[in-house]
Amino acid sequence: MLGWALTFLVVAMAVGLLGIANVALIPTATAQIIFFVLIVLFIIALVMRVVRGKPPV
Repeated sequence: MLGWALTFLVVAMAVGLLGIANVALIPTATAQIIFFVLIVLFIIALVMRVVRGKPPV
């Protein structure tokens, strides 16, 4: 999923460089949504690891 976020980020930057502002909003929004979903999943995984009592690797 991180690969998709990076792909959409690159597409948004490329479209932004071309000066097409309205088209750049879609990949930018998609990259932001995927990024925040990854952050939430990371926090959930971190909490679950602490709750189970496993030491960090």
